[in-house]
Amino acid sequence: MTYNLCAYNHWSQCLRITENDLELIVTLDAGPRIIRFGFNDEQNEFQEYPDQALLRNDGKYHSYGGHRLWVAPETEGWTNCPDNNPVEWSNENGALTFTAPCETSTKLQKQITISFDEHRNRIRILHTVSNCGEKEISLAPWAISVMAPGGIAIMPQEPFVPHPQRVLPVRPLALWSYTNMQDSRWMWGSRYITLRQNPNISTPQKCGARISQGWTAYYNNSHLFIKFFHCFADATYPDFGCNAEVFTNDKMLEVESLGPLIELKPYCSITHEEQWLLLKDIPSFSTEDELDALLKSLQDKLR
Repeated sequence: MTYNLCAYNHWSQCLRITENDLELIVTLDAGPRIIRFGFNDEQNEFQEYPDQALLRNDGKYHSYGGHRLWVAPETEGWTNCPDNNPVEWSNENGALTFTAPCETSTKLQKQITISFDEHRNRIRILHTVSNCGEKEISLAPWAISVMAPGGIAIMPQEPFVPHPQRVLPVRPLALWSYTNMQDSRWMWGSRYITLRQNPNISTPQKCGARISQGWTAYYNNSHLFIKFFHCFADATYPDFGCNAEVFTNDKMLEVESLGPLIELKPYCSITHEEQWLLLKDIPSFSTEDELDALLKSLQDKLR
């Protein structure tokens, strides 16, 4: 892994991290925020809003794009507390850590740590939320990747077990008041749920699920971004029990994972881990059978 300070778009201070053919750029002017992720000299897998970087001193929340750390359940003014302040960074044994100051209004401090697993060709992203206050806070860490437009999010369904071999439900599926299951961007398959990002449709769509397989993915321009995360069987998750969610509008699509919902005691922390894998030259698919065949051909990499 190599890294160096750089400017990027309207961000004057960033850290560029490279490993083999992968590149990440983390903003130091505000965050913690991974604003770019992709192959060297290729497309940014993340959506970004460069002009918003010029607004970071106005005291308001801005999306900025990229990958961010939030907390659930979503509450206006708490979850989207502005992350406009500079972050500190350090390198310890090959792990780069980016730490924001404690938020005055929420008493929370957020931190992202990036390291590489060379043996599995994966990136390990640790998301840490610390309670800097003197009261317990009910929350779940929430890792959100804002993906570039034009792609398709993929969520695995639970494996089929015929009735009456199994008579109990296998997982929750959460829908929002604005979720339209007849929207053409959805595909509710027997093996996968997919959500397509369409720049020509502005109405938002969202769903969440408890995914025991521990992964979701985003396919875009022959690249496949896969994020892996834990599913703890005995844990309580927010949003009716979801550890993964997808959201889209006409500008982007978010691929999200969540940690357990806990009562975070004063001066304690909770950590939520994702692992990222990015593959190129992946053929397109138009049916669930084609998607299933594609993912089965990548089975060794998905383990």
